[in-house]
Amino acid sequence: MFIEFGLVDIIDIFLVALMLFYIYRLMRESRSLNVFIGIMVFIVIWLFVSQIIQMRLLGSILDKLVSVGVIALIVLFQEDIRTFLFNLGAHRRMRRIMRIFSKDKEKDQKEVKETIMPIVMSCMNMSKGKVGALIVIERTMPLDDIVRTGDMIDATINQRLIENVFFKNSPLHDGAMIISKRRIKAAGCILPVSHDLDIPKELGLRHRAAMGMSQESDAVAVVVSEETGGISVAVRGEFRLRLSAEELEGILTKELAD
Repeated sequence: MFIEFGLVDIIDIFLVALMLFYIYRLMRESRSLNVFIGIMVFIVIWLFVSQIIQMRLLGSILDKLVSVGVIALIVLFQEDIRTFLFNLGAHRRMRRIMRIFSKDKEKDQKEVKETIMPIVMSCMNMSKGKVGALIVIERTMPLDDIVRTGDMIDATINQRLIENVFFKNSPLHDGAMIISKRRIKAAGCILPVSHDLDIPKELGLRHRAAMGMSQESDAVAVVVSEETGGISVAVRGEFRLRLSAEELEGILTKELAD
Protein backbone atom coordinates (compact mmCIF):
# COMPACT_ATOMS: atom_id res chain seq x y z
CA MET A 1 0.00 0.00 0.00
CA PHE A 2 1.25 3.46 -0.91
CA ILE A 3 0.58 6.41 1.36
CA GLU A 4 -1.02 9.29 -0.50
CA PHE A 5 0.88 12.48 0.15
CA GLY A 6 -0.33 15.60 -1.60
CA LEU A 7 -0.40 19.39 -1.38
CA VAL A 8 -2.98 19.38 1.44
CA ASP A 9 -0.66 17.24 3.58
CA ILE A 10 2.23 19.63 2.99
CA ILE A 11 0.06 22.59 4.02
CA ASP A 12 -1.14 20.63 7.04
CA ILE A 13 2.43 19.89 8.22
CA PHE A 14 3.46 23.50 7.60
CA LEU A 15 0.56 24.90 9.66
CA VAL A 16 1.25 22.53 12.55
CA ALA A 17 4.95 23.49 12.51
CA LEU A 18 4.00 27.18 12.43
CA MET A 19 1.61 26.73 15.34
CA LEU A 20 4.27 24.93 17.40
CA PHE A 21 6.80 27.65 16.60
CA TYR A 22 4.48 30.42 17.82
CA ILE A 23 3.64 28.45 20.97
CA TYR A 24 7.36 27.89 21.56
CA ARG A 25 8.10 31.61 21.16
CA LEU A 26 5.22 32.54 23.46
CA MET A 27 6.46 30.16 26.16
CA ARG A 28 10.05 31.39 25.77
CA GLU A 29 9.02 35.04 26.18
CA SER A 30 6.94 34.20 29.24
CA ARG A 31 9.82 32.20 30.77
CA SER A 32 7.79 28.97 30.55
CA LEU A 33 10.02 27.14 28.09
CA ASN A 34 10.55 24.16 30.40
CA VAL A 35 6.78 23.76 30.66
CA PHE A 36 6.52 23.73 26.86
CA ILE A 37 9.24 21.07 26.59
CA GLY A 38 7.50 18.97 29.26
CA ILE A 39 4.19 19.21 27.39
CA MET A 40 5.81 18.14 24.11
CA VAL A 41 7.49 15.14 25.80
CA PHE A 42 4.15 14.13 27.32
CA ILE A 43 2.40 14.39 23.92
CA VAL A 44 5.08 12.23 22.27
CA ILE A 45 4.71 9.58 24.99
CA TRP A 46 0.91 9.72 24.69
CA LEU A 47 1.00 9.24 20.90
CA PHE A 48 3.55 6.43 21.19
CA VAL A 49 1.53 4.55 23.83
CA SER A 50 -1.96 5.03 22.39
CA GLN A 51 -1.31 5.09 18.64
CA ILE A 52 1.84 3.07 17.93
CA ILE A 53 2.07 0.24 20.48
CA GLN A 54 -1.65 0.63 21.40
CA MET A 55 -1.56 -0.07 25.13
CA ARG A 56 -5.25 0.09 26.03
CA LEU A 57 -5.11 0.66 29.79
CA LEU A 58 -2.22 3.13 29.86
CA GLY A 59 -3.50 4.76 26.70
CA SER A 60 -6.96 5.35 28.22
CA ILE A 61 -5.38 6.87 31.34
CA LEU A 62 -3.25 9.24 29.24
CA ASP A 63 -6.32 10.14 27.14
CA LYS A 64 -8.11 11.28 30.31
CA LEU A 65 -5.07 13.26 31.42
CA VAL A 66 -4.88 14.99 28.04
CA SER A 67 -8.54 16.00 28.11
CA VAL A 68 -8.20 17.43 31.64
CA GLY A 69 -4.75 18.87 30.93
CA VAL A 70 -6.02 21.17 28.17
CA ILE A 71 -8.37 22.88 30.64
CA ALA A 72 -5.60 23.06 33.25
CA LEU A 73 -3.23 24.72 30.77
CA ILE A 74 -5.85 27.32 29.83
CA VAL A 75 -6.32 28.18 33.52
CA LEU A 76 -2.58 28.30 34.26
CA PHE A 77 -1.60 30.34 31.21
CA GLN A 78 -4.70 32.48 30.73
CA GLU A 79 -2.69 35.73 30.85
CA ASP A 80 -0.11 34.44 28.37
CA ILE A 81 -2.85 33.19 26.04
CA ARG A 82 -4.66 36.53 26.32
CA THR A 83 -1.44 38.40 25.48
CA PHE A 84 -0.75 36.09 22.53
CA LEU A 85 -4.24 36.60 21.07
CA PHE A 86 -4.00 40.37 21.57
CA ASN A 87 -0.64 40.43 19.80
CA LEU A 88 -2.04 38.30 16.98
CA GLY A 89 -4.92 40.71 16.42
CA ALA A 90 -2.69 43.74 16.86
CA HIS A 91 0.02 42.52 14.48
CA ARG A 92 1.49 45.27 12.37
CA ARG A 93 0.27 43.72 9.10
CA MET A 94 -3.26 43.51 10.46
CA ARG A 95 -3.14 47.17 11.42
CA ARG A 96 -1.90 48.08 7.96
CA ILE A 97 -4.81 46.22 6.38
CA MET A 98 -7.25 48.08 8.63
CA ARG A 99 -5.57 51.38 7.81
CA ILE A 100 -6.35 50.88 4.12
CA PHE A 101 -10.00 51.51 4.96
CA SER A 102 -9.22 54.68 6.92
CA LYS A 103 -11.02 57.65 5.37
CA ASP A 104 -8.63 60.43 6.39
CA LYS A 105 -5.00 59.32 6.50
CA GLU A 106 -3.62 62.87 6.54
CA LYS A 107 -5.69 63.63 9.64
CA ASP A 108 -4.32 60.48 11.34
CA GLN A 109 -0.73 61.50 10.56
CA LYS A 110 -1.36 65.00 11.90
CA GLU A 111 -2.81 63.63 15.13
CA VAL A 112 0.17 61.29 15.56
CA LYS A 113 2.51 64.26 15.10
CA GLU A 114 0.59 66.29 17.68
CA THR A 115 0.89 63.39 20.12
CA ILE A 116 4.59 62.79 19.57
CA MET A 117 6.13 66.27 19.57
CA PRO A 118 5.28 67.26 23.19
CA ILE A 119 6.70 63.91 24.34
CA VAL A 120 9.90 64.36 22.33
CA MET A 121 10.44 67.97 23.48
CA SER A 122 9.78 67.17 27.15
CA CYS A 123 12.12 64.16 27.01
CA MET A 124 14.90 66.29 25.55
CA ASN A 125 14.51 68.92 28.29
CA MET A 126 14.43 66.27 31.01
CA SER A 127 17.46 64.59 29.48
CA LYS A 128 19.46 67.82 29.70
CA GLY A 129 18.51 68.24 33.38
CA LYS A 130 18.94 64.51 34.14
CA VAL A 131 15.35 64.22 35.32
CA GLY A 132 14.17 60.62 35.36
CA ALA A 133 10.96 59.81 33.50
CA LEU A 134 8.95 56.83 32.28
CA ILE A 135 6.21 57.39 29.71
CA VAL A 136 4.07 54.53 28.36
CA ILE A 137 2.06 55.08 25.17
CA GLU A 138 -0.89 52.75 24.75
CA ARG A 139 -1.58 51.24 21.34
CA THR A 140 -4.12 48.49 20.59
CA MET A 141 -3.92 46.64 23.91
CA PRO A 142 -5.85 48.46 26.69
CA LEU A 143 -3.87 49.43 29.79
CA ASP A 144 -6.81 50.08 32.10
CA ASP A 145 -5.41 47.81 34.82
CA ILE A 146 -2.15 49.80 34.81
CA VAL A 147 -3.99 53.14 34.81
CA ARG A 148 -5.88 52.14 37.95
CA THR A 149 -2.61 51.76 39.88
CA GLY A 150 -1.83 55.51 39.55
CA ASP A 151 -3.52 58.89 39.90
CA MET A 152 -5.98 59.90 37.19
CA ILE A 153 -5.15 63.04 35.20
CA ASP A 154 -7.07 62.78 31.87
CA ALA A 155 -5.55 65.87 30.28
CA THR A 156 -4.40 66.82 26.82
CA ILE A 157 -0.76 66.02 26.05
CA ASN A 158 1.27 69.05 27.06
CA GLN A 159 5.03 69.48 27.29
CA ARG A 160 4.94 71.53 30.50
CA LEU A 161 2.55 69.11 32.17
CA ILE A 162 4.82 66.16 31.39
CA GLU A 163 7.87 67.98 32.78
CA ASN A 164 5.99 69.07 35.93
CA VAL A 165 4.81 65.51 36.62
CA PHE A 166 8.39 64.21 36.51
CA PHE A 167 9.93 67.15 38.39
CA LYS A 168 12.21 65.75 41.10
CA ASN A 169 10.08 67.04 43.99
CA SER A 170 6.80 65.87 42.43
CA PRO A 171 4.95 63.07 44.30
CA LEU A 172 4.34 61.36 40.93
CA HIS A 173 8.00 61.49 39.92
CA ASP A 174 8.79 57.81 40.53
CA GLY A 175 5.82 56.26 38.74
CA ALA A 176 4.97 55.87 35.07
CA MET A 177 2.81 58.16 32.97
CA ILE A 178 0.23 56.46 30.75
CA ILE A 179 -0.81 58.11 27.49
CA SER A 180 -3.93 56.68 25.87
CA LYS A 181 -6.06 57.90 22.97
CA ARG A 182 -3.92 61.04 22.65
CA ARG A 183 -4.49 62.04 26.27
CA ILE A 184 -2.47 61.77 29.47
CA LYS A 185 -4.62 59.30 31.38
CA ALA A 186 -2.69 58.82 34.62
CA ALA A 187 0.66 59.25 36.36
CA GLY A 188 2.44 57.52 39.20
CA CYS A 189 1.42 54.14 37.76
CA ILE A 190 3.05 50.84 38.74
CA LEU A 191 4.37 48.69 35.89
CA PRO A 192 5.34 45.01 35.77
CA VAL A 193 9.11 44.66 36.12
CA SER A 194 11.06 42.44 33.76
CA HIS A 195 13.46 39.96 35.35
CA ASP A 196 15.30 39.10 32.14
CA LEU A 197 18.99 38.46 32.75
CA ASP A 198 19.87 39.90 29.32
CA ILE A 199 19.11 43.48 30.44
CA PRO A 200 22.41 45.34 31.00
CA LYS A 201 23.16 45.81 34.70
CA GLU A 202 23.78 49.54 34.30
CA LEU A 203 20.09 50.02 33.43
CA GLY A 204 17.93 50.76 36.45
CA LEU A 205 14.43 49.96 37.65
CA ARG A 206 12.75 52.34 35.19
CA HIS A 207 14.30 50.47 32.28
CA ARG A 208 13.23 47.11 33.74
CA ALA A 209 9.69 48.40 34.18
CA ALA A 210 9.68 49.70 30.59
CA MET A 211 10.90 46.32 29.33
CA GLY A 212 8.26 44.50 31.39
CA MET A 213 5.55 46.71 29.91
CA SER A 214 6.76 46.13 26.36
CA GLN A 215 6.85 42.36 26.95
CA GLU A 216 3.32 42.13 28.35
CA SER A 217 1.65 44.55 25.92
CA ASP A 218 2.16 46.25 22.57
CA ALA A 219 2.73 49.61 24.28
CA VAL A 220 5.75 51.82 23.60
CA ALA A 221 7.71 52.82 26.73
CA VAL A 222 10.02 55.85 26.73
CA VAL A 223 12.63 56.17 29.49
CA VAL A 224 14.79 59.11 30.51
CA SER A 225 17.65 58.01 32.77
CA GLU A 226 18.13 59.99 35.98
CA GLU A 227 21.80 58.95 36.17
CA THR A 228 22.96 59.62 32.61
CA GLY A 229 20.14 61.59 31.00
CA GLY A 230 20.05 59.04 28.19
CA ILE A 231 16.79 58.46 26.34
CA SER A 232 15.65 54.90 25.60
CA VAL A 233 12.63 53.21 24.07
CA ALA A 234 11.35 49.74 24.86
CA VAL A 235 9.05 48.16 22.28
CA ARG A 236 8.15 44.51 21.63
CA GLY A 237 10.61 43.35 24.28
CA GLU A 238 13.62 45.17 22.80
CA PHE A 239 15.57 48.26 23.89
CA ARG A 240 16.78 51.11 21.72
CA LEU A 241 19.28 53.07 23.78
CA ARG A 242 20.98 56.47 23.70
CA LEU A 243 18.55 58.10 21.29
CA SER A 244 18.74 61.60 19.87
CA ALA A 245 15.65 63.79 19.39
CA GLU A 246 15.44 62.83 15.71
CA GLU A 247 15.79 59.12 16.46
CA LEU A 248 13.15 59.27 19.21
CA GLU A 249 10.74 61.13 16.93
CA GLY A 250 11.36 58.65 14.12
CA ILE A 251 10.76 55.59 16.32
CA LEU A 252 7.57 57.00 17.86
CA THR A 253 6.25 58.09 14.46
CA LYS A 254 6.89 54.66 12.97
CA GLU A 255 5.43 52.71 15.91
CA LEU A 256 2.33 54.85 16.43
CA ALA A 257 1.57 55.36 12.74
CA ASP A 258 1.75 51.66 11.76
